Amino acid sequence: MELIKKIRWNVVGPILAIVVLALTWGRYNLSPVVVVLVALVLCAAVLAAVHHAEVVAHRVGEPFGSLVLAVAVTVIEVALIITLMVSGGDNTASLARDTVFAAVMITCNGIFGISLLVTASKHGMAMFNAEGTGAALATVATLATLSLVLPSFTTGRSGPQFTPGQLVFAAIASLALYLMFVLTQTGRHRDFFLPVDIKGRVIDTDDEHADPPSKRAALISVGLLLVALIAVVGLAKVESPAIESGVAAVGFPPSFVGVVIALLVLLPETLAAYRAASRNRVQISLNLALGSAMASIGLTIPAIALASIWLTGPLLLGLSSTQIVLLAITVLVAGLTIVPGRATRQQGGVHLVLLAAFVFLAISP
Repeated sequence: MELIKKIRWNVVGPILAIVVLALTWGRYNLSPVVVVLVALVLCAAVLAAVHHAEVVAHRVGEPFGSLVLAVAVTVIEVALIITLMVSGGDNTASLARDTVFAAVMITCNGIFGISLLVTASKHGMAMFNAEGTGAALATVATLATLSLVLPSFTTGRSGPQFTPGQLVFAAIASLALYLMFVLTQTGRHRDFFLPVDIKGRVIDTDDEHADPPSKRAALISVGLLLVALIAVVGLAKVESPAIESGVAAVGFPPSFVGVVIALLVLLPETLAAYRAASRNRVQISLNLALGSAMASIGLTIPAIALASIWLTGPLLLGLSSTQIVLLAITVLVAGLTIVPGRATRQQGGVHLVLLAAFVFLAISP
């Protein structure tokens, strides 16, 4: 009994995922029950991978810790995107765009809105640092414009896509902006991203800086992280036909597959943001939201650009007019929310309505 108590889900998850992968790899026409079980194991592997990345990040410290977590999450996202693009051919030419845009809308409206709503409901007012949060939003807006809006207006190629040279520039610019922000957030301006009290004073409490894990624990997490990531990539390949078939079966457009991927990848961040918001640490929640949006663009776009060397078919990155409108109103509303440095349930509700509009229009464009 003591042994069972000591076994944790984040240890069992990656091992179980590898076992399931070995049993289902290369098999087609899986039964609905098996598909559901594989999906549950895939979710467990994603959560375990992010957990172990956080353990490693806590051990190595900043700024490398943030990079470890962001790279781990990005590997999952890129693996899911590329797996579906390879199996779907030209039908998935816009999958990278759909996934990245969905991630931006889910983080900047969903996680943002939930965090503000939970904090304001429990504590009366959500207080945060407008300087750091504003800098994060500006970076997200710039990344989204360079990578997702401009392809719809460039004339080098027909359709919403970059020329090879333009794609390389967008990839390098995205990576540079992301790395610059990480250095800013973890360097001399670190205080801009710490929680603040009702008077705007920085709160740097001991509970936010627990002792780092031992070297042995960190090495175990490195091994389990690698196992979890391998399992996620493999199980994504196994699940890809079911994801596409499921979306088609309910009558949703193929672009909704990107929303499914984004929801899966951002599930751990959403749970972590909710927990932080319930403890009146909304700044941490906003850091998670905007940091995830930044990583989704700043790291995924360069990875997809590199992968496009081997992928056949077009790579459509430009947003549609409806998506551009949603992005513009999201940035505008988020800016108005951030400027005062405090927010009520009203602002949280506005962001959640914008998320609902995005999901509805993704289903019924």
